[in-house]
Parts: sequence; structure tokens; C-alpha cells
Amino acid sequence: MREAAREREFREFAEARQRPLRRSAYLLCGDWHEAQDLTQTTLMKLYAAWSRVRRDGNVEAYARTILIRTFIDQHRRRGMREDPVEELPELPAARAPAPAPELRLVMQAALMNLPPRYRAVLVLRFWEDWSVEQTAHALHVSPGTVRSQSARGLSRLRRLIERGAVEVNRA
Repeated sequence: MREAAREREFREFAEARQRPLRRSAYLLCGDWHEAQDLTQTTLMKLYAAWSRVRRDGNVEAYARTILIRTFIDQHRRRGMREDPVEELPELPAARAPAPAPELRLVMQAALMNLPPRYRAVLVLRFWEDWSVEQTAHALHVSPGTVRSQSARGLSRLRRLIERGAVEVNRA
């Protein structure tokens, strides 16, 4: 009987929170298929710890923490690193500012050009509207690190957009 109640509680949580988790995962990785895999992995890990997490309290925060850590771990394993080049590529000709309807696409494309850690900080801080302390706890870093990575990530986003170095994928 207890097991059935546990299963039902988890299923209700997963059904209610799967879409918001997948949206956050998409903002992190920029691919709906990868976001779906990331969401499923998050839910599997959450299920394994469900009894403890449910008893401890904030299940939503725990799920988001799993999502972010899984994303960062996957990118670490893939060895995604920036490679230095001898010559900088030519910058595209100056473009007119993106019209308002495309702003979201431009921002998302720019976000995909950031390292995973910056992306994670910016998604948690500005998309999920988490505090510096919540973000620091989720990522196992200090609040000062969250503040500095937020500032650096936002600065990089601005530079990418100002230079017109963002290519919007309309697929």
C-alpha cells in the first residue's frame, strides 16, 4: 500500500513538472531531443531518491539541481572545450538590431554560445528566477562565484549580440 502511494506521488509530480523541466533543459542544451533525454535522466535520478527527497522537503529545487548537475556532467564528459585559434574569424557586416519577435531566438542562440557553467548560472538566476544563494547551493559553488559568473555570462551575451555573432537556428 505504501509503495503504491509513493509511486502515485512521484507520477503526479513528474506529470506536473515534466514540461517546465524540459523547457529549462532546452535552454541549457539548445536541442529538444537532448532536452528530453536530460529531463528523463533527471526524473530517473529523482525517482531513485524519491523517498528521501519527499521527506526532506523542496522536491522542485532538488529536481532542478539534478537537471543542472546532469547537464554540466554530460558536457564535462564530452570534453566540450573551447579551442584557441591563431586568427580570429572575420566579423559579419554590421546588422540592424533584431526585430522584437526575433529577440527570443537571438537570446537563445547567444545562450548556446556560452560555456555550460555560465549557461547553468544564467538559466537558474534569470529564467528560473532563483536567488544567488539558491543557485550557489544547486551548483555547489559560493555565492560570489554565482555573482561573478552571472556578470561574465551576461557580458559575453551582450558582446555576442552586439557583434552580430549569433546565428539563429529556425529549424
